[in-house]
Amino acid sequence: MLASQHLIVDACRRVARSERREVRLARRPVLFALLRSLAEAWPGEATREILCERAFRARRMNESHRARLRVELGRLRKELRSLAEVLATPGGFALLPRSGQVLVLAPPIGSPDAAVLALLADGEAWSTSALALALGSSQRTVQRALGALEASGKVRTLGRGRARRWLCAPIGGFATTLLLPAPPGMS
Repeated sequence: MLASQHLIVDACRRVARSERREVRLARRPVLFALLRSLAEAWPGEATREILCERAFRARRMNESHRARLRVELGRLRKELRSLAEVLATPGGFALLPRSGQVLVLAPPIGSPDAAVLALLADGEAWSTSALALALGSSQRTVQRALGALEASGKVRTLGRGRARRWLCAPIGGFATTLLLPAPPGMS
């Protein structure tokens, strides 16, 4: 699929590719947010309000946001010139691939705390310092993420103080022994 004629917008790697050409936008988060919004709206258009909300986190759009949107879309056009065009429409902007369709590869978990959940999914109890080391971020950042995940019921704690460890919350609805295979000869 990655070598197909379609325009692939890979949200995991933050790249756009078509055939053998690739445009990396990992270090340009605003441009990638605009591209992803345009790709998700394809074959239709993405409104200016949606683009400003997703790229600039603006709830209300003003003239400053409109000007910045024009500048950033100009930069995106320059980056994507070999893969697609970004066209202005009466209601917003539309993405027009050079060939094929537009496909978006989204991460399996669309949360900002997805990396923390992925590490906790192994079933082991993790300390915040070990999570921070594995993620390459600060311990305080991990603590904030864990606090939000705990409030939503996705993780739980064991212990107190420095001995506190974090686990994924158990899956409800059935006993874990039901997931285990029967011993050989017990069918």
